[in-house]
Amino acid sequence: MKVSALAAAAAAGAALLLGGCVDEYAYGPPDGYANVDYVGYYDGYYGPYDYGFWAPSGYFYYSDGNGRFHRDVGGHFRHTAGSGFHAISGHAPGSHGHH
Repeated sequence: MKVSALAAAAAAGAALLLGGCVDEYAYGPPDGYANVDYVGYYDGYYGPYDYGFWAPSGYFYYSDGNGRFHRDVGGHFRHTAGSGFHAISGHAPGSHGHH
């Protein structure tokens, strides 16, 4: 019983830590990735989007139109062309104070 309680606590702690990482750039890009032009390719999976940015992790974060950004976890934005992908370009928003 003690082992399963410890395992549950460890899993809950890991979920909290990982959950925080997912939204690290939810409100905008970090310094050095803000106010820069970007290019890439998008397959249209999420529908139209206004703009976004490439984060230091290599993931693309796209705007939901309500001031928040969501990380593309499905590989729908990428740096290289491929079947079903179209070219995109834009300008990343200003920094939200991340370093």
